[in-house]
Amino acid sequence: MPLPAPIPGLVIRYGYLWHSDHLAGHEEGKDRPCAIIAALCPADDPGETRVLVLPVTHSPPSQSTVAVEIPARVKERLKLDDARSWVVLSEWNEFTWPGPDVRRAPGGDESSVAYGMLPPGFFAAIRDQFLALAAERRARRVPRTE
Repeated sequence: MPLPAPIPGLVIRYGYLWHSDHLAGHEEGKDRPCAIIAALCPADDPGETRVLVLPVTHSPPSQSTVAVEIPARVKERLKLDDARSWVVLSEWNEFTWPGPDVRRAPGGDESSVAYGMLPPGFFAAIRDQFLALAAERRARRVPRTE
């Protein structure tokens, strides 16, 4: 079974590297749900899709972190656990799809990397807030090696 297309709003399992871990010299991230916020296909290389993902975490946002809580009904539909979770908007990872850090989602077969789609209205709110933060330079890309 082929991997799903990297559609904005799709929640995938990915080895996300936090900015703080990057600063500490780490190159490997922790497998976690991540929301695809953008999928970019350059005109000069349509076969290469760059994907930007935002991490999902159980940790409430700190003073320096901007995040949006995921409603319980959305978590249930994605088959995530019932603990409170947030999508972090103030940092992201970027990689070429599918990349070595895309992982199998729990309970799925080897090609099941996706939990499902965020509801359109919830995704639009996340996207708009992320774009505003990026425009204000309050969101940062975490450098990754591929």
